[in-house]
Amino acid sequence: MTEPPVTRRARIGTFLGLQRATVGVLLVVVLVGSGEHLAERFLPIYLLALGGGTLLIGLLQAMDNLLSALYSYPGGYLADRIGPRRSLVVFNLVAMAGYAIVIAIPAWPAVLAGAVLFISWSAISAPATLSVIYRMLPAGKRTMGVTMHSLVRRVPMALGPVLGGVFIAVWGERDGVRAAFGAALVLAAVALVFQQRMIPADPPREKAGSVRFHPGALLRRMSPAMRNLLVSDILIRFCEQIPYAFVVVWAMKTIESPVTAVQFGLLTTIEMATAVLIYVPVAAAADRLTKKPFVLATFGFFTVFPLVLLVSRSFGWLIVAFVVRGLKEFGEPTRKSLIMDLSPQDARAAMFGLYYLIRDLVVSLAALGGAFLWMISPDVNLLAAFGFGVAGTIWFAVFGRDVSPPGSR
Repeated sequence: MTEPPVTRRARIGTFLGLQRATVGVLLVVVLVGSGEHLAERFLPIYLLALGGGTLLIGLLQAMDNLLSALYSYPGGYLADRIGPRRSLVVFNLVAMAGYAIVIAIPAWPAVLAGAVLFISWSAISAPATLSVIYRMLPAGKRTMGVTMHSLVRRVPMALGPVLGGVFIAVWGERDGVRAAFGAALVLAAVALVFQQRMIPADPPREKAGSVRFHPGALLRRMSPAMRNLLVSDILIRFCEQIPYAFVVVWAMKTIESPVTAVQFGLLTTIEMATAVLIYVPVAAAADRLTKKPFVLATFGFFTVFPLVLLVSRSFGWLIVAFVVRGLKEFGEPTRKSLIMDLSPQDARAAMFGLYYLIRDLVVSLAALGGAFLWMISPDVNLLAAFGFGVAGTIWFAVFGRDVSPPGSR
């Protein structure tokens, strides 16, 4: 009996690592992420409308950065303890509770309280979503699966703020933002339905004490290869974060031919378009070959960006700089995949979360240091960032390790 012909749609789905479970994960990312970006991006406007001041906006941003770091490990811990599907249910319900608080109580203390519950959904859910992808896909498709996760995350980033702006245009700053949070609540509820129907039940897990997932115990299980990746990644993130908040200041205020707000928005679009265009072909190559060269190339683009920005004094040169900035995504999904590959199989999500906890807590110092460097001189800020990038790239080139490609063993 002959096999039925494989359709073009099926071939594309296989190439992109799209199975029922992975599609379910991606739908959850799009739905909850759309609600997150639809409403969350306008929280500063909402705080001002409620009588809050600039300090509250700064507190909100600081809280976002801190919680993104702190939530990664608990997210991974819970995913490994109770299973990724159950943990995603918990994370969605927590986010929905935060949305409900903001909708029900139009006061800035309630906004801050609700934000604690929903502001870092992406950080707390990432270990669980990547764990599902790694469980459901064969070794030769895992980098592609992680890449599709990174790719679809850009959809709500692009569309969410546009829809949120429409809500504000129709109902005003106070009621419009509350309506946006209402839409976010509905989208999160729909995501719950999809994840229950499309993501398979978590496999039975052996009884184990929490010591296996204790941060100290996990840190001792972190391989030398992952430790070296972490060191180089921290240095590279210093390169990114030192000038991060000042890129817009450089483009619109500092250079000899400043750009307009519209032009800067176009530069951001160019950056995102560059990233999206390279995701799939790079993932296809990284799944067949070793991962280190792709991660090393990414670190190189991170390093070069502040130097290119330093010589960019007009809109034309800034286009070149932002293309380079988009190319930093060249091997970012591959780096995440390498973290999962280097993690213990029985604690992948928890180790992923611990990695990000350590990295982001250390790197949180970079933004403050960048401000002091900028006060000395913008050139000093950008050159210091370049120096950290060179150090991180060299460290990974010398000490970074790889995993064997599928089928090479």
